[in-house]
Amino acid sequence: MKSFFEFRKSQGLSEDTLASNKLYLHRFLCYLNSNNVSRILDINNKHILGFINGLGIFSKSTIHCTLSSLRNFLRYLFDRQHLDYDLTYLVPKSSYKKDVRIPTTYTKEEIERLLMSVDRSSPKGKRDVAMILLAARLGLRASDICGLKFEHIHWETNTIQFIQKKTKEKIELPLLVELGNAIIDYLKYGRPVSDLPYVFLRAQQPYDRLEEPTLHSIVSFYLKRAGINNVDQKKHGPHALRHSLAGILLEQKTPLPVISEVLGHTNSESTKTYLSIDLDSLRQCALDVPIIQSLHYKGGELQ
Repeated sequence: MKSFFEFRKSQGLSEDTLASNKLYLHRFLCYLNSNNVSRILDINNKHILGFINGLGIFSKSTIHCTLSSLRNFLRYLFDRQHLDYDLTYLVPKSSYKKDVRIPTTYTKEEIERLLMSVDRSSPKGKRDVAMILLAARLGLRASDICGLKFEHIHWETNTIQFIQKKTKEKIELPLLVELGNAIIDYLKYGRPVSDLPYVFLRAQQPYDRLEEPTLHSIVSFYLKRAGINNVDQKKHGPHALRHSLAGILLEQKTPLPVISEVLGHTNSESTKTYLSIDLDSLRQCALDVPIIQSLHYKGGELQ
């Protein structure tokens, strides 16, 4: 399995995808161990089908991903001649399709209330407002905010340039005056003394790089402090601020290709998801309800 993961890594799979593959195949390995299978050549039809039959306790998405990982692993074993027979035919194809959900967004006014709720007089507040601005004004993902380094900020051209963690694509965004001033304020009066290359650090010792779950908690805290309604019923992390930026740009009639470039999408298809939150434009597409010729329907009322 380790050699399989190295092979998948050489194919360009992201660390997150590899981590998921390891989780799914670890369950398969545990199943084989529980059935006293210690050699690859001892794997047979009964083991494959037995493992698949036990996946019913998991969600549809987990089953789909597990079957895909298992199929790729079995094909790898056969291609490398670790197995005499190609057992991939035993792994059924899943018809699962990820549900399309309407992105969570906050209005422009709510974003301003969020920013106003941050106490910028404290070192932690200086850091927090700079990170929130990166999400709300530029739409950066949490992974890219936490991974932002000094070398990514080009003060001479007022731009931010880096390779996105998710897409592995380079992105260049403007260093807005509001954002630049917030970063400078944090670096001069809030950031702990450290030789680490990352811009944002923990507010307390040890002064390590900030992690993504911590950023999620920070955004959630200030959304609640701002008194925004229904926060608990909505997504309330930095990704919601990214969605909100897309919604604001749509309200301003910004073309989809431009929004795709701002958000760092590799194609406009990913950006089309945000069309579902542009209510003003959707209302313009609404059709009048036709008159129904029926004995049970007269004058717009059911009889």
